[in-house]
Amino acid sequence: MAKLKSTFLNMLLSLTLIALVAAAMLSGIYLLTQESIEQQKAEKQLAAISAVLPAYERIADPETVQGLTVHKAYTGDTFVGAAVETESNGFGGKIRLMVGFDNDSHITGYEVLEQTETPGLGTHIVAWFKNADKAGQNIIGRKATGAMSVSKDGGDVDAITAATISSRAFLEAVNKAYSAYTEGEVQAASGASQQAAPKVSGDSLSVTCACGKPIEECCKTKGTPCEGNCGDCKHDGEHQCKHNCKH
Repeated sequence: MAKLKSTFLNMLLSLTLIALVAAAMLSGIYLLTQESIEQQKAEKQLAAISAVLPAYERIADPETVQGLTVHKAYTGDTFVGAAVETESNGFGGKIRLMVGFDNDSHITGYEVLEQTETPGLGTHIVAWFKNADKAGQNIIGRKATGAMSVSKDGGDVDAITAATISSRAFLEAVNKAYSAYTEGEVQAASGASQQAAPKVSGDSLSVTCACGKPIEECCKTKGTPCEGNCGDCKHDGEHQCKHNCKH
């Protein structure tokens, strides 16, 4: 049998065939393991939710609030709290957390889902902020305000030694989680998936805002979309009065 000549075309065809076979094998392996991977991810998520929440009977379908995933927990029909998947950018990259709140806005726990902080420094976020023996750094049980910060920035939370950036990023993620939680909590209490939009007639501002106040009292610039949580007024920017609320 004659040998194939070692030409560029023959080499290209051989490499293409090898690449196609390898791609087919990888695709097959992915399809075989995909279900198992998804199941492991779901189990890990459920474990994190259970770890950060008070006792509950059921978890409702996840909701997206302010770009974050909120898992509301119930005992019977009573809302007992929520676990919020949140994130921020730390010193070494993205920090992802699951943060739990009870129905009175107390932080009930947190779990680090992903982090690439400096080993021995920023990686301490895994346990630093839930050390029951260190009141200054422990956030578990605290009433969340949405404005937690490290003592160096005028707050009352002790930062990780030599890892202030990681500590700031961690608390930023917690604050974002609280903001999403409070909006979701209002929706849960009302029993509605979103608040009703006020009715605007023509160019008139003589309508009632979502907070119950006349537009003239709480809005400064007509036509400016609300960016989310404006003070005590809970907005859903896409569906609310679309004014720049300043109260």
